[in-house]
Amino acid sequence: MKFGAHVSAAGGLWNAPVNAGKMGCEVLQMFSRPPQGGNPSMITEEVAAKFKAEIQANKIERAYIHTPYFINLASGTDRIVNNSISVIRQELERGTLLGCHAVMFHPGSAKDVGEEKGIAMVIDGLNKVMDGYEGSCQLLIEISAGAGAVMGDSFEEIAAFLDGARRGEDIGVCFDTQHAFASGYDLRNAEAVDATFEKFDKLIGLEKLIASHCNDSKVEFNGHKDRHEHLGKGHIGLDGFRAIVASKKLRHLDLILETPMDDGIEADLAFLKAERD
Repeated sequence: MKFGAHVSAAGGLWNAPVNAGKMGCEVLQMFSRPPQGGNPSMITEEVAAKFKAEIQANKIERAYIHTPYFINLASGTDRIVNNSISVIRQELERGTLLGCHAVMFHPGSAKDVGEEKGIAMVIDGLNKVMDGYEGSCQLLIEISAGAGAVMGDSFEEIAAFLDGARRGEDIGVCFDTQHAFASGYDLRNAEAVDATFEKFDKLIGLEKLIASHCNDSKVEFNGHKDRHEHLGKGHIGLDGFRAIVASKKLRHLDLILETPMDDGIEADLAFLKAERD
C-alpha cells in the first residue's frame, strides 16, 4: 500500500511531483488542466520528459490525474455530454504521454434525465471514451457521495456501468472513503470495513479496485454530501482508517489524500505511514 495526496501542478505539470516529494508522498494525484474549465496546456515532449524526470527524482511510484469538475455523462444537454466524453478521452491521452497510471472521473448527475436513462447514458459515454483508445493510462470510475441524482453512488450502479460498457474489463474503480461513507457504506471500524469491501468484492470485484481517495467525512453516515475532513476529525474516525491500512485484501491499493489543503495533510500522511510501518 502506497500513500500520497492531491497536489498542485501550478506553474507546470512537472511541479506536481516536486510538490508531492516535499510532502513525502509515494504516489500523487493532480489536475492536468484547469479543474473549472478552460484550455489545457500542451504536453510537448519536453514537458513529458521534465515531468517524468521529476517523478523519478522525487521517488513517486505512480501518478494519477483527476478530470475537471464539469464532467457529466448523464446531462440532459448534448453539449455537456459530448464535451465530457471529449475531455475524459483527452485526459487519458495526456496521462499516457506523461506516463500516469490512471485517470479518475465522476460520472455526473442524472437529474435532467432520470436514473434509468442516466445509467444508459453513462454506459454510452464510456463506450465512446474507450472507442479506439490504445493508451497505457487506465480509466477509473470514482464512487460518488450520493447528493441528488448523482450517478455512481452505489456499488450496484458502478457494477452496471462496468458490465454494460463494451470495454468494461479495461476500466477500474477509485473508491473514495468519504463519498462511500456518505452514500451509506460504513467504514468506522474493522468489522464495518471488512463488510463494506466484502460487498464491493461480491458486486464489482476487488481486482477492479485500483486506488482510493482517503478522506474523513464532515457529514454523518449516509449524509449524502461531499464534504472532506482530515483523518480522525470527521465521522469515520481513525479506527476506520487503521482498519483499511491493516486489511490484507487492500494491500494493492494506492491511498490518496484529498483532505483540506493545509498543514493537516502532512499529519494525515504521517498517520497512514505509521499505521503501515
